[in-house]
Amino acid sequence: MVISTLSRLRRLCLIAMAILTLAGAGAIGQARAQDVQDTLKLFSGSYDDIQKGIEALAVSGQPTAIEILQALTDNRLLAGADGSLVYKDAAGALHDAATGTVVAAEPAGAKPVRANNRIRRAVEAALGQLTLVSPDPAKRLEAALSVFKSKDQTALPLIETALARETDAKVKTALERAKAALVLYGPGEEPAKLAAVEVIAAQGDQDALAMLAATPSPSPALAAAIKDASDAIEGRLALWSGVQSFYYGISLGSVLLLAAIGLAITFGVMGVINMAHGEMVMIGAYTTFVVQDIIRNSAPWLFDYSLAIALPLAFLVSGAVGILIERVIIRFLYGRPLETLLATFGLSLVLQQAVRSLFGPTNREVGNPAWMSGAFDLGGLTLTYNRMWIIVFSIVVLFVLMVVLRRTAFGLQMRAVTQNRRMAGSMGIRTNWVDMLTFGLGSGIAGIAGVALSQIDNVSPNLGQGYIIDSFMVVVFGGVGNLWGTLVGAMTLGITNKLLEPVAGAVLGKIFVLVALVLFIQRKPRGLFPQKGRAVER
Repeated sequence: MVISTLSRLRRLCLIAMAILTLAGAGAIGQARAQDVQDTLKLFSGSYDDIQKGIEALAVSGQPTAIEILQALTDNRLLAGADGSLVYKDAAGALHDAATGTVVAAEPAGAKPVRANNRIRRAVEAALGQLTLVSPDPAKRLEAALSVFKSKDQTALPLIETALARETDAKVKTALERAKAALVLYGPGEEPAKLAAVEVIAAQGDQDALAMLAATPSPSPALAAAIKDASDAIEGRLALWSGVQSFYYGISLGSVLLLAAIGLAITFGVMGVINMAHGEMVMIGAYTTFVVQDIIRNSAPWLFDYSLAIALPLAFLVSGAVGILIERVIIRFLYGRPLETLLATFGLSLVLQQAVRSLFGPTNREVGNPAWMSGAFDLGGLTLTYNRMWIIVFSIVVLFVLMVVLRRTAFGLQMRAVTQNRRMAGSMGIRTNWVDMLTFGLGSGIAGIAGVALSQIDNVSPNLGQGYIIDSFMVVVFGGVGNLWGTLVGAMTLGITNKLLEPVAGAVLGKIFVLVALVLFIQRKPRGLFPQKGRAVER
């Protein structure tokens, strides 16, 4: 009996609690609906009321807020005499501003809501705040960064609301920094401002440094915290700047390696001072331009494969030009380096003028395929895909060339001719053919270097002239005819140049490198990794 009575009492309590919960929820829902209606009625008042309505709408969470504000800027928002609000969509249909549902007719006495420049600026700020609750994480991130830079105090409630519901780690970090900026620049207690300094300092970039430096009226404790944070950021930026310069040095070294690796064969192995080597690079770059131009006009869907098509073609075209030069000019000048220098220097001028006549003197557009476009951040580094691919490509070219020289019959014959020309000839090796193919190989490699350089430099008749002197420096410093020496020389000169640039400037840094190289050659005239060759024996 007692158990039965208790059971009935429990059921009655549960029913009462459910009724109270539903009543409370209904009251909250009615209060919220009333708040929305009060906000929307502001749009039928003065400019001051409209601005208040815009600011309230931005933090209200109203589903139709973006549509209302966009309709206001486009003169599609109508206010009735009773304060009701409707807006027209792009097709001209009328929607109730509170619910977004389609309505049949305009409210009585409806007039367009007025907007002046002040109202438009308020709408723009409100739309920026509303993207904080966008379903797109990229838009939320952009809005958080915008609030961080603008320091708009009216966005603080929405920032806090967005933080409470944010699940994306990157966006949440941006929102925390935006909130810290608002706290630091707004009215508040000192402990909150000190905590905000720590959050901003964790960002560790120039924007954070500038924000801390411009903090309004800091107290002594806050000023000390800002100084400590600024010093830490400056130290971190200096460290990342050094790492970035080192990466740029590796990038420059890979470019120098590509430009010099063919010269290491023609100059290092054959003893020919080829001043037209830069023009072989230029020919490879223009081959890439021609391939991309044909693809753009005939088969644009192949553009992402344009470099794969251009690589073998550039090797063949530049190699063929190199073979022609060797047969027509170089083979009569072996053993006379000064004459080869003068002859190839004149030839470089002829080739430059020929390219100007064919393609014009202006730069030609060579585009990046999709897989070589863009960049990504790694810590404080910004790494571009085209530079990364060129670093990889230069190392691949080096090792492929080493395999050709060490593991193929042609490589064996070339090394035999280099070490002892007469003995190689007596063993039946056609030394003149080896000379021709060696020069063609070096020129072909210069051509594929031009394909890579077309992705980071201007394709013009003067392209090769920017790399010829540096290429000779790399070959001489690393050791004439030594491919490992070419790699070490290219990376050493590239990294040294880039580390000196922030300190001494680009021009003075290059002068320091050149002076150091001259002093080094006086001590070791055959470079880091000397190798015997035809020029040495003579």
